[in-house]
Amino acid sequence: MHFSVLFFEIANLSTLVYFPAHTHATMVEPTIRLDGDIRNWVLIPITVAMFLVGVLRHNVAKLLRSDGKVDLNALREAQAVIRAERVRNNAGYVQSAGFRQRRHFFCDKQTGVFSKKSTKLNPQQQMLSDPSMMTDMLKKNLNMIVPQMLTAAWVNFFFTGFVVGKVPFPLTQRFRGMLQRGIELQSLDVTYISSLSWYFLNFFGLRGVFALALGQNDLNDAQQMQQQMAMGMDTGKAFVAVKESLDMLDHSFQLHVAERRAGRLLKKLATGVGKGEARKFANASTD
Repeated sequence: MHFSVLFFEIANLSTLVYFPAHTHATMVEPTIRLDGDIRNWVLIPITVAMFLVGVLRHNVAKLLRSDGKVDLNALREAQAVIRAERVRNNAGYVQSAGFRQRRHFFCDKQTGVFSKKSTKLNPQQQMLSDPSMMTDMLKKNLNMIVPQMLTAAWVNFFFTGFVVGKVPFPLTQRFRGMLQRGIELQSLDVTYISSLSWYFLNFFGLRGVFALALGQNDLNDAQQMQQQMAMGMDTGKAFVAVKESLDMLDHSFQLHVAERRAGRLLKKLATGVGKGEARKFANASTD
């Protein structure tokens, strides 16, 4: 069988792609075969470096951890605000009786949580009364930001422009900006991953590996940010805002609406109409 050879120039590396000569008539998207040196000198070094930086951050976080006293009342008030926000956002999935009980617990004029005066100081007063709080926040931010900035600069300087792998399932063009950072090649299939995108995938995807390797993992950056926001919350103003939003909420149980919509949709489809017309009929009947 005769074969024709097509050369692709990607990341300053010549990659050979083979496809049969009889496929010239039918356009078949070729598969790029990456050089093994990319795996050995780009993919593996980035992964190993990200893991070692994570281990270093874990040990530094242990050394910088201070046994400061936790204000239980302030933490309880911040958690109450978060719980009330969850109730408000997911009220449609709770039945009316359950929602009224929750609203009574939070917003009752005499016994409600938000009817009581907050005992927590605002963030400015907390920092003035406890200077170590600002120091601890600065240490956590430095341990979270500085290593990631240095690692990102290292990857961006040495490994920009390489294609390191491919996603084993098809994707839409919206994923191109996420998977192919540093490569301006619109003709390249969106399923291929660049070296800079591989760094970001490791940044968010190694948490499970750290949990297995390190045990108690202190590297959950999203959780640390949520804790800092909760501790720095001005609960006095938050109580007023959340209480007003819960009092003004007109509750309706959405699952009943979904059940009626599904019933009308199935009845309409049974008559032989199209999916679009049946969906419009079901939505208009339940609004």
